[in-house]
Amino acid sequence: MSISTALPEQAPLGRRIKRFMSDYPLVPLLILLVLLVLVLQMLSPGIVNQRWIANTIKFAIPLALLAGCQTMTMLTGGIDLSVGTAATMAAFIVATQGVMYDAPTAMMIALIPAVIIGFANGIGVGVFRVHPLIMTLGTSLIGIGCLQVYQRTVIASGAKVPEFLIWLGTGVTGGFPNALLLFVPVAALLLFIQKRTGFGRLLYAIGDNERATRLAGVKYWQVILALYMLSSILAGIMGLLYIGLIKAPSLSLAEPLVLPSVAAAVIGGTSIFGGRGSYTGTIVGALILTVLTTLLTILQMPEGARRMLFGAIVLLVTAAYLRIIEDR
Repeated sequence: MSISTALPEQAPLGRRIKRFMSDYPLVPLLILLVLLVLVLQMLSPGIVNQRWIANTIKFAIPLALLAGCQTMTMLTGGIDLSVGTAATMAAFIVATQGVMYDAPTAMMIALIPAVIIGFANGIGVGVFRVHPLIMTLGTSLIGIGCLQVYQRTVIASGAKVPEFLIWLGTGVTGGFPNALLLFVPVAALLLFIQKRTGFGRLLYAIGDNERATRLAGVKYWQVILALYMLSSILAGIMGLLYIGLIKAPSLSLAEPLVLPSVAAAVIGGTSIFGGRGSYTGTIVGALILTVLTTLLTILQMPEGARRMLFGAIVLLVTAAYLRIIEDR
């Protein structure tokens, strides 16, 4: 009598590919990034060169820093709409205080409003249980009002962006943007916090099940206070870098980057409901949005059509990516 051994039926190729991308969520993001670069090269042959890569990285870094704020807060199921205001205030203040003080002093003064905004957000969300969307929107509006009042007091003194920030924001050394000297340590710190510290694990735990973390004895308000202060300070640092890149203070300098920073975090795989996400994916998401912006500019679309197409592409990419990783 012969004994036959039945081989297990192999899953269809499409399901295996989906499972692979589910297990390695960075793969579809990197594929999309490469495809966008190839399309850009076909539309404008020769545009993809060392100079273009350096410029793309320079403009992606501020977005990636601001998206880092969103990633950290979204891990707990929250959001921080005040990061644009914190960044704008830091940028405007360092430029106006740079007329009277040396660069280190001006930068320290510029970060004070970011600390105050982060503290207010942390107390409001963590202690008084105000919804993060409402709390951060409120502090953002208050911050913008304070900045307008401050502008009237310094309008006669002019502005001077510190040379160090200009070197950091616009400079390129050996083909690499100088901004990487700031971004690489900050990104490494955020990844270390997320993956290797108890604080990072608490962020995931709160986002996954806040009630369970409270029953486990976690002091929720302390974690939230530290989180929103970290987010706001990081936004302030981004503002210092961004003013060095733009070289012109404005009362709405970083505000246009707030919603793209949320989109970069979501495209990178961070769940708006909390408990899932990684800053690595957010970085790739920021690069995708930066290349996409360049692509739409090359197509010479009107501003209105460009915004509509940009929003539609973000929605489609996010929906497709979440569909791929839903089996994780």
